Amino acid sequence: MGSKVLKAESLLRGLSLVLAAIAALLMGLNQQTKTVFFEPKKATVNDIEAFRVFTGVLAIAAGYHLLQLSKCLAFQFLTESPCWCNKLVAWLCFLIDQVITYAAFVAAMAALQASTTALFGIGHLQWAKLCNIYTRFCVQVGASLVCALAATLTMAAVSAISAHRLFRLYPASKPAVSAVQR
Repeated sequence: MGSKVLKAESLLRGLSLVLAAIAALLMGLNQQTKTVFFEPKKATVNDIEAFRVFTGVLAIAAGYHLLQLSKCLAFQFLTESPCWCNKLVAWLCFLIDQVITYAAFVAAMAALQASTTALFGIGHLQWAKLCNIYTRFCVQVGASLVCALAATLTMAAVSAISAHRLFRLYPASKPAVSAVQR
């Protein structure tokens, strides 16, 4: 059973690594230059703070999953029966998995909100629609957001495996006997 869980965790960590890296690269390398009123204007990730944070958080998430994937592969190929009997390490992995998953989700939602503002504009604040001008930039932002949301779903599955591994270390408690049952 442990081997199947380890293989599933390795697969999910690899998938979340690839998706987070693709999302960070698509967003981080995204730029487009257009001529607006006879002056070249450039749209980059640095123009919107949410996009910059999104890129950083997903790059960190990809790096973390790379480290954890290498740990999984080392356990899988170097030992016959891997043992995660250390509760401190299990708690640490569980908590970091949770933090990385939530941070990636929050960064993706902030970037999604910023991109909807760029897509539709806000008439009351006189913010124009930017995607009418920078269409390729907006398409790449959308593709990056799709990859990021898929990455957060796989990270949530990894967090569930991490929780399963952690709580297997604790024995099942026996129900308390009440006075009526005596």
